[in-house]
Amino acid sequence: MRQDPPLRAAAPEGGRDRAAPRPHRTGAGRWRTPRRWRGPGPAAWGLIALACAVEGVLWGAEAGLWGAPRWRAAAYHDGAFLPGLLGNWRPNHPAQPYAMWLTYAAIHEGPGHLLGNMALLAALGGRAGRRLGQGGLVALWALSALGGAAAFAAIGPPGASMVGASGAVHGLVGAWLAWEAADRRAAGLGVAPVAWAVLGVVLLNLAVWIAEGGRLAWEAHAGGLAAGWAAARIAGGLGLDRPEGRGRPTGAG
Repeated sequence: MRQDPPLRAAAPEGGRDRAAPRPHRTGAGRWRTPRRWRGPGPAAWGLIALACAVEGVLWGAEAGLWGAPRWRAAAYHDGAFLPGLLGNWRPNHPAQPYAMWLTYAAIHEGPGHLLGNMALLAALGGRAGRRLGQGGLVALWALSALGGAAAFAAIGPPGASMVGASGAVHGLVGAWLAWEAADRRAAGLGVAPVAWAVLGVVLLNLAVWIAEGGRLAWEAHAGGLAAGWAAARIAGGLGLDRPEGRGRPTGAG
């Protein structure tokens, strides 16, 4: 997720007879088979394709392959999240103050910014899709983007703008942390590893914020993380969550 200066708005595995993965002990006679990555799933692939298509059009315009180099600046002016539009800024089109709550997540600063976010979406989207369904994943992504935008509007730098899917990606991280905590409690385990993971996310954001000279929209990351955590907990309370199997106990200790 990036914040910018003010923008005025006037692989499959083959073969057979492979050994089964060795179970990992989870404590007190509980064993589980290590989870294997199953791919992002249809909804995550769709979100990845959308973001890549937008970046592809803008990158091609900057490279002179089509359109005009100013297309990226125009995308920022029309699609970035601009908190000023919640005040006295004049929108470029009537839908902008409403659409920007989601459109900002589909626009990036360049291929590097895009690839980092899409790699995390590919890594985390599959599990979210299996637990919530494909439609649930899209809803989680949207709610996390909204949460990130709301936090940026509330506590972000005055007059700043924002683009990028990092707030929504942090929502997936928040949901993953909530599920890990719930699964560990259900297995009779402590949640200290989840607390350490949260600390790791905070420290990573701090390091990137320093490296980028304060241009990281950490407010959107925090808002997305909180929204994703809350959405996962609410989905579990409503019976919309489908926890993945933990495997059968195979020994005592």
